[in-house]
Amino acid sequence: MAAWTAAARQAANLARLSSPKSASSAQAASLIHRRGLAGGGDHDGPPKVNSWEDPMSPSKWKEEHFVIVSLTGWGLLFYGGYKFFTKGNNDKKEELQYRVISAHH
Repeated sequence: MAAWTAAARQAANLARLSSPKSASSAQAASLIHRRGLAGGGDHDGPPKVNSWEDPMSPSKWKEEHFVIVSLTGWGLLFYGGYKFFTKGNNDKKEELQYRVISAHH
């Protein structure tokens, strides 16, 4: 059934392209931009704004801005926690190495 449908579609396209009147309409149809799934999401509710236009209202932000800001915040939180909790350990190891080296001399 699919092969028959594809053959019928191809025959219709050839018939359209072969007629002289349809050439200009085929050319015009090729210039029409089809967006497909790029509709921009749902259009319910108030319009969304950029995160820097209203930084204190995350519910009004565009979805992609909310994702970027959230992931950046979580990354900074984890990195800050890592640096805070591992800061003292490196100093103690370096101090111990210095004491061991200076004790041997």
